[in-house]
Amino acid sequence: MKFTDGYWLTLPGVQVLRPRGVADVRVEEDSLTVWSSTAPLNSRGDTLNRPLVTVTFTSPADDVVGVCIEHHQGGLDRGPRFEIARTSPDLKITHDCAADVAHVRSGALLATVRTEGAWGVEFSADGRVLTSSTARSIGIVTDAAGEAYVHEQLSLGVGEHVYGLGERFGPFVKNGQSVDIWNADGGTASEQAYKNVPFYLSDAGYGVFVDDPGRVSFEVGTEVVSRTQFSVAGQRLSYYVIYGPTPKEILRKYTALTGRPARLPAWSYGLWLSTSFTTSYDEETVTSFVDGMAERDLPLSVFHFDCFWMREFHWSDFVWDPATFPDPVGMLSRLKAKGLRICVWINPYIAQRSRLFDEGKERGYLVTRADGSVWQTDMWQAGMALVDFTNPDAAAWFTGYLRELLGQGVDAFKTDFGERIPTDVVWHDGSDPHRMHNYYTHLYNKAVFELLEAERGEGEAVLFARSATAGGQQFPVHWGGDCESTFASMAEELRGGLSLASSGFAYWSHDIGGFEGRPDPAVFKRWVAFGLLSSHSRLHGSDSYRVPWAFDDEAVDVTRTFTHLKHRLMPYLAELGEQAHEHGVPVMRPMLLEFPQDRGAATVDTQFMLGDSLLVAPVFTAPGDVDVYVPAGTWTSLLTGEQVTGPRWVHEEHGFSSLPLYVRPGTVLAFGAREDRPDTDWADGLTLRLFDLPDGFSGTTRVPSSAGGAPAYFEVTRAGDQVRVVASGTTAPWSVRVEPTGTTPAVEAHAAAGVDHVLVNLGS
Repeated sequence: MKFTDGYWLTLPGVQVLRPRGVADVRVEEDSLTVWSSTAPLNSRGDTLNRPLVTVTFTSPADDVVGVCIEHHQGGLDRGPRFEIARTSPDLKITHDCAADVAHVRSGALLATVRTEGAWGVEFSADGRVLTSSTARSIGIVTDAAGEAYVHEQLSLGVGEHVYGLGERFGPFVKNGQSVDIWNADGGTASEQAYKNVPFYLSDAGYGVFVDDPGRVSFEVGTEVVSRTQFSVAGQRLSYYVIYGPTPKEILRKYTALTGRPARLPAWSYGLWLSTSFTTSYDEETVTSFVDGMAERDLPLSVFHFDCFWMREFHWSDFVWDPATFPDPVGMLSRLKAKGLRICVWINPYIAQRSRLFDEGKERGYLVTRADGSVWQTDMWQAGMALVDFTNPDAAAWFTGYLRELLGQGVDAFKTDFGERIPTDVVWHDGSDPHRMHNYYTHLYNKAVFELLEAERGEGEAVLFARSATAGGQQFPVHWGGDCESTFASMAEELRGGLSLASSGFAYWSHDIGGFEGRPDPAVFKRWVAFGLLSSHSRLHGSDSYRVPWAFDDEAVDVTRTFTHLKHRLMPYLAELGEQAHEHGVPVMRPMLLEFPQDRGAATVDTQFMLGDSLLVAPVFTAPGDVDVYVPAGTWTSLLTGEQVTGPRWVHEEHGFSSLPLYVRPGTVLAFGAREDRPDTDWADGLTLRLFDLPDGFSGTTRVPSSAGGAPAYFEVTRAGDQVRVVASGTTAPWSVRVEPTGTTPAVEAHAAAGVDHVLVNLGS
């Protein structure tokens, strides 16, 4: 939200109070409070009729400083509130009266507050200023309608880039954008977003998390071009500055505050096939799809039933349409006998014809208006109401029906919607309806995910969720929502995924081929390669099927090629999942996460790193023209073995069964033996593929267990022309392949079952 007319003036009717001078300072063991007058205090009389701005500094964890700016403090805190994990930071707070500054040091992050003269706060680390709050940064605002707001403006350095703020489909770099954190069902072609996160990541070594689940307005270099402004309605604004110094470290510390993603089942990484949305289908149709995939050697892990598994006008009642599915339990059993997992579509909206409506109304489980009547609308489903997840009994009631579906053989839920949440309602726990608008999806997805964990066990729960806010990364997976079936939409989906990854979300998917309309075969085939090199992969559309043979024979071949490849990459992908769970680092990574010092990588949004070792550049043209940015070093194509040396942009042309997929130099890539399914013993028959390891290299590769047991470890060292690999945690056979480099040919060595080490002589 903007409040000024240029630099000097405010908008008509807008009044802004700013801290002008510090009136008092209080130092406590765990906080620093600064009271600042809004005009100079030259005499006692100046304290009369004079508002104060109260700014409190705290720390929930090392390298994190919290700032709370308040005007009037008598308001009600009705919630909801983000769940912040607090630890015991290495915190030191001092007031140096002689130097007229106060210091708040948390770990390596230092906040220096000026206590005389003009207002000013500098956030620094390792002797370098990261960002600052200046004399004109804080504003206590009253607009022309008498509404109150608080804003802060943190400085932007020369060449600094801002990323994140949720899954946003516009430009990846947020400089020059105005962004409102307000969940909306706006598709992928607008500035609206399903997943809004009030957190941004800067490549200057810090991140900022605004601790408010309601509408937060960001002006990234648009209110003042040298600052990022963020504002909220009301009398209070709280935010955290998080020091990195690297982008990955910032995300690690941010997700330590707001929650790390859960472990996911191995089967979830395989290919998901959907009925699509409005298409006609029954068991015969579904079986023809499943058998058709098997007949064409297209391994399938999950089959998904979209909305019309339930009767029209009844969403959601969790009853299979009896006319179409007379024997749902038998059908699911027959599908599961083919080795499939089952996902079904749900949402938290209760249509008036649903069997749940009267029951929910009578028990008080549905969201109400101020007069006590049930809030209803005809948008989406006739007379629909909302489940009130702030009521624990309502959440248990809702998930109780889902438990019945799990008993029938369902394994996962697509938790659709959750964005169109009204603000003219009353919540069971008294929550502020404006703050609940974004937070509703968190309670919805949490309830469903925790049910799956309770019924299936930790590590076996997985959602396919559309909406989210801060903390939602704990309940994966999320997908990119409704996009068109075009190359332009394919690119906007990637930008959304990169933006979401920059916001602390580790897993992400999208509708292969696009959702709206029937994709051209070229679009579908290019999207297949992109989709199967994403963390999770789903074939889904709106009014047309997405089975590959619906497009052409080559589409079948392309799908087979990349499904097989993904399965062989499972030892590597599973380790990325472990890193996500343990450290909050995303599986699909913007280039800047791996190359923060490479200015050439800072703005790249048409490619990504799949983990730390694989560079993926989707092809967005039918002929196959693609430009790929290659960072420093000699990179090797995983598909062809060809090499390219960076840093530079490279123009390439690829057929439909190919794309730029480069392995980073110095990589030990764990490559699986099985291509038929994702959930196998990944260490059995494993090949360690070594790419351009430098002399003196030493590293350990971890290969998780798909069954949840102890991982296997492979310690790799190179001394001159000799590479030594020592295995532990596995007795299965495995092998080593040193990939060719320049004129040096490939060298292989094999370890039989029970052998724990091999030596590879590069000169042989």
